[in-house]
Order: sequence, then structure tokens, then C-alpha cells
Amino acid sequence: MLGRAAMRLMSPGGRRGLSILIYHRVLPQPDPLFPGEVDCVEFERQMQLVKACCNVLPLPEAVARARAGTLPPRAACITFDDGYADNATNALPILRRLGLHATFFVATGFLNGGRMWNDTIIEMVRAAPDQIDASALGYPVHATRTIEEKRAAVPALIMQLKYVPMEERLEQVNRLVQSTGLALPDDLMMTTAQVRELHEGGMEIGGHTVNHPILARLPLDAARREIATGKAELETMIGQPLRLFAYPNGKPRQDYLPEHVALARELGFEAAVSTAWGRSDNTDLFQLPRFTPWDRDRLRFMARLARNLSFEAERV
Repeated sequence: MLGRAAMRLMSPGGRRGLSILIYHRVLPQPDPLFPGEVDCVEFERQMQLVKACCNVLPLPEAVARARAGTLPPRAACITFDDGYADNATNALPILRRLGLHATFFVATGFLNGGRMWNDTIIEMVRAAPDQIDASALGYPVHATRTIEEKRAAVPALIMQLKYVPMEERLEQVNRLVQSTGLALPDDLMMTTAQVRELHEGGMEIGGHTVNHPILARLPLDAARREIATGKAELETMIGQPLRLFAYPNGKPRQDYLPEHVALARELGFEAAVSTAWGRSDNTDLFQLPRFTPWDRDRLRFMARLARNLSFEAERV
């Protein structure tokens, strides 16, 4: 009741914008290293709130209704990025239990035992007993003795490497891991069978490139290969055309550019999503913004979600 009242208060007149929620992982239990990360209990609570207060639609239906101008008030969609295994093991059962639909944007290069470079950093810091010495790469030494030091080391290392060219970044991350001698997990991402399980369970599978590069940092032909190859690989897995695409990282002008919007259209997608905050409408279906409230308080969660409908999203 309070959440619905918040939505009415923050969205006068039943504003017909679309809220697209973005998630990455649903952990089996809280993670001390990432206390803000959603676990099963919190995800189910959030999904119950969204179901009670919003008109939750499959993203392809929402795209079609946005195009036709027939979105209902408080329309919402649920999306996941990257292809983590816990999307299948943890999120899928909750979505099924609540009768909700989600779209899963999968980077194919990490399936079946792969690991994204940022997760390599995270798991390396998690396992490091004393420090991560990145001085050989021209970066500082990061202390990792306490959970607070680990929490500081992870974003520092990620930001130092995030916008390094993709192949150079991978080489630097691999050198860093080898220097520590640590064994890291190889089961963080989905298998092909789990992608198929999501699809066969009625969920939508979307493209997210092969290697999750910053498209704006690639030559255009390399960006085309990343998008097209990821699309083709997923289409082979699920046996049907992909309709939706998510720009890796997804910040307009920083992570993707107008030419990548044109590529998504050219390669046959029906719509694409960014990570800019704000409401979605039918202004540009190839730059649909996404947002997820981070509040744990029920009313604040819904109020922040409602307030997002007042934002005009940034586009390229």
C-alpha cells in the first residue's frame, strides 16, 4: 500500500514511462565484500514489491507497447547483464515462483568456465591474505588484510584497468593473477545448458557481445564483430533470433557512441538498453535507460523507483 502510494505521489497522473530494472547477480547469501549486492532474500523481497506496485511486462512486449504508445501506468521490466551462473540457480526459481519475466543479456565469451576480468580482480582480492602488489604494472600496492582494505582495493584496481584497451587489460590482469599464485573460481558464469534453461523457462535471452568490451574504445569493425558474433552464438544456443541488445557498461558517449546504436539496428535487433538512469519511452528504442533502486527500506525503494520516472535519460 505504501509503495503504491509512493508511485502515485512521484508519478502524477499515472505517467506512462517504463522503468527497466537492471541486475547482475543474485547471491545465495550476503557477501561481506559487497554488502550492497543483492542476495536471494533481498531479490525476492524486491521482486514482490515491484510485482505489487508496477505492471511488470516482458521487455519485448514493453518495447512493442512503447512503440505503439500503449504502455500501462507504472510499467516495469526486469533485466540481468553478463551471464552469471546464479542468474539460473538463484534468480530463475524466484522469478518462476512469483510469475515474473526477465531478460538476460549474456556475454558469450565467458560461458562454460570463463571469468570476466573484473571478477578476476574481485576474486583475487577476496583470496589475497595481505596485499596485491601491482607496482610491476605501474599501479600502487593495495593492502588486503582486512575486509575494509579489500573493499577499497577492488574498486581502485577496477578503475585503474577499466578503460585500458581490452587485450592489454586482459594481459595485465593475467600477469597480476600469476604474480599472486592464487587459484580463482571458474564457475561464476553460466554454462550453455543454463542459458538454454533460462530460455526454455520462458525468459528472454539478449545479446551483450562476446568479450564485454568498451565499444567506444574499439575500431568499428571490431565492435561489429563483437556484437554480431555474440548474437550468432546465442541464436545457435537457443534456436531462435535475438531481439534485444545491451551495450557493455552502457554509459552514453563514454561506453558507446551513435555508430554502435546504428550497428544494433543494422544487425537486426529490435531494441537496445543502456545503463543511463531515467524513464524509457518511445523516443529511442535503441537507447532504453535502466535503473535499480539500492534502498533496503521498502518505501524508499519504491519512492526512488518512482522518482526515476521523472528523469529524462541521457542519450548519445
